Amino acid sequence: MVILDRRFDWLGRQIAWTRRGSGPPLVFCHGTPWSSRLWAPFAAALADEFTVYLWDMPGYGASSKRADHDVDLSVQGAAFTALLEHCDLDRPHVVAHDYGGAVSLRTHLLDDVAYASLCLVDVVALRPWGSPFFTLVKDNANVFAQLPAAVHRGALEAYISGASHRGLRPEDLAMLTAPWCDDEGQAAFYRQIAQADERLTAELEPLLPGLTTPTHIIWGENDTWIPADRAHRLHEAIPTSTLALVAEAGHLIQLDQPVALATQLRHWLTHATRA
Repeated sequence: MVILDRRFDWLGRQIAWTRRGSGPPLVFCHGTPWSSRLWAPFAAALADEFTVYLWDMPGYGASSKRADHDVDLSVQGAAFTALLEHCDLDRPHVVAHDYGGAVSLRTHLLDDVAYASLCLVDVVALRPWGSPFFTLVKDNANVFAQLPAAVHRGALEAYISGASHRGLRPEDLAMLTAPWCDDEGQAAFYRQIAQADERLTAELEPLLPGLTTPTHIIWGENDTWIPADRAHRLHEAIPTSTLALVAEAGHLIQLDQPVALATQLRHWLTHATRA
């Protein structure tokens, strides 16, 4: 297991991160309600060719989860910009999943941070987004935050399980739910949903046609959280992008089809470093 053994202080928040390997910089961005642990095996596999960076967004994983700190997309984009500055990274390769797609796009398009390449994996980028459960929680976050622990765990496990097409192993489900199961984590889970706002992706949509950074889109064909029609729309919105659909994979493509995803990532990054 990869441990985030470094801490970066930013606006009162502690951002957990780590670095390993050697070669061109490669940064992985997780989504919600995930953490860097979802990307850890892929980062480890690529550390022989890249200096890989893993981090947890504020409010997620091993990073701080203070109740008085906002965790919306604008905050996360600013946090990512600050992290890249802190690590002194010049034109890193970036791989992003889910919410991390919008985070990495905000840093690139709104903060003018240059990337060597960008790989978007089942990302939040185009409206509409959010499952029916996500919408229900967003409208009633204060009520959900007060659920008894056992009821919260049951709802959380059911919600997360729905992101997989093939079904989650017990150890994978435990890994994904663990950050959200204590009192601090339960409150943080519902807080990050309550602060979700499509306005913050709407700001990006007009800018996508002008994206010239080499961009590859990877999507699970069976993603029910963000259906594959978004992949085609995103591909059309970014004229220079390439697109690969992965069969028998849902939103948690990292766990549904790890070999296919690893093959796609290595092929793309090899191409991107030689371009």
